[in-house]
Amino acid sequence: MTLSTLKRTVFTVLFLSVFSFGFAKDAKEGGDDEKFDAKSMIMHHVKDAYGMHIITLNEGKEDEKHITIPLPVILWTDNGLTTFMSSEFHHDYHGHEIVEKNGGKFVNVHEKIYQLNAGETAVKLDEEGHPTNAEMPLDFSITRNVFMMWISVAVLLLIFFTAARRYKKSSDNVPSGIASFVEPLVVFVRDEIAKPMIGEHKYKKYMPYLLTVFFFIWINNIFGLIPILNGANLSGNIAFTMVLAIFTFIITTFSGNKNYWKHIFWMPGVPVPMKIFLAPIEIIGIFTKPISLMIRLFANITAGHIIILALMSLIFIFKSVAVAPVSVAFSLFIGIIEIVVTAIQAYIFTVLSALYFGMATEEAHH
Repeated sequence: MTLSTLKRTVFTVLFLSVFSFGFAKDAKEGGDDEKFDAKSMIMHHVKDAYGMHIITLNEGKEDEKHITIPLPVILWTDNGLTTFMSSEFHHDYHGHEIVEKNGGKFVNVHEKIYQLNAGETAVKLDEEGHPTNAEMPLDFSITRNVFMMWISVAVLLLIFFTAARRYKKSSDNVPSGIASFVEPLVVFVRDEIAKPMIGEHKYKKYMPYLLTVFFFIWINNIFGLIPILNGANLSGNIAFTMVLAIFTFIITTFSGNKNYWKHIFWMPGVPVPMKIFLAPIEIIGIFTKPISLMIRLFANITAGHIIILALMSLIFIFKSVAVAPVSVAFSLFIGIIEIVVTAIQAYIFTVLSALYFGMATEEAHH
C-alpha cells in the first residue's frame, strides 16, 4: 500500500466514523427497547432545524452534555415580538420542552414551534403527532439552513474579494493563489454556458447572476455533505430552490423581446387554428420551466441524502453487525456520487437559466 493510498483510506474511515457516530446517536434517541423508526430518523436529518447540534457527550448519563450552536428564535405572537435562543429547548428530541417567554408558552414539535393555548401547561398530540392544543405563531427564526446560507455568502465574498485583490497586486494579470482556482471556473461559465446559450453580444449582462447561482448552489451543496454540520441541507429545502427559480423566472420574463412573446401568444408560421391551440400550451410552459428548475435541484439533492441514511438504517433495522460492511460500502459509493452531484446540479441549474435567457432574447430568423 502506497503512502497516498494509506492517507485516502484513513480519511475515508474518519469521514465514515464521524458520519456513523452522528447517525447512531439519533438512531438511539428513543431507547434501545423501542422499534427503530427509519422514516422519522431520516426526516429528522434532511429537514431544517432550530440550532445546530454538533455532538453529545456522556450520552445517557447524568452528566450528559449537548454541544450545539444556538440560533435565535424570532416569533411574532399576540403579545408582540418574542425572541429567545434555541438552546432553551435543551435539545429536546421529542418536542415536549416548554419555554415561557413574553407571556406565552412555546414548544418545539418536530422542528416546528407552537404556542400553547391559554391555560395549557403541556402539549397534547394526536395520533399523527400533531399538537391539538397549540397554534403556530409567525416564525422569522434564524434556522440551521438560514445560518449556513449566511456562512456560504461570507465564504463566497471572502473567496472573490481575495481573488480580486490578487489581480490588483499582479502586474501581468496572471492569477495566483485562490484566483488561480476561481478564474477557470469563471471562464468555464462564460465560455461553456453563457456564450453558447445566450449569444456573444448579450451574455455579459447575465454573467453576474449566472456566476452567483453557480457558486452559491455549489458551495451550499458541499456544506450539505459535511457531517459535523449535521446535514445543513439547504439545496434540499424547497423554499430555497423556489426562490432561485423565481429569480430566473423574473429575469426571463423581463428580458423577453417581441419575438419571444410573439412565439408564446401567436406562434408565427403556423395556421391560425394551430396558433390558438399552441398559445395555452406556451403560456403554461412559462410557469413549468421555473417549477422544473425548483423541483429538479430539490429532488436530486434530497434523494442523495435519503439514500445514504436509508442504507445506514439497514444496520439498525436488521439489528446485525453483518449488514454494516454492505451498508457502509454502498453509502460510501453514494457519497462519492453526491460529491460529483454537488457540482453537476449547480451546472444544470446555471445551464437551464442561461438557456431560458437565450430563448427570451433570441432575435427573429428571416
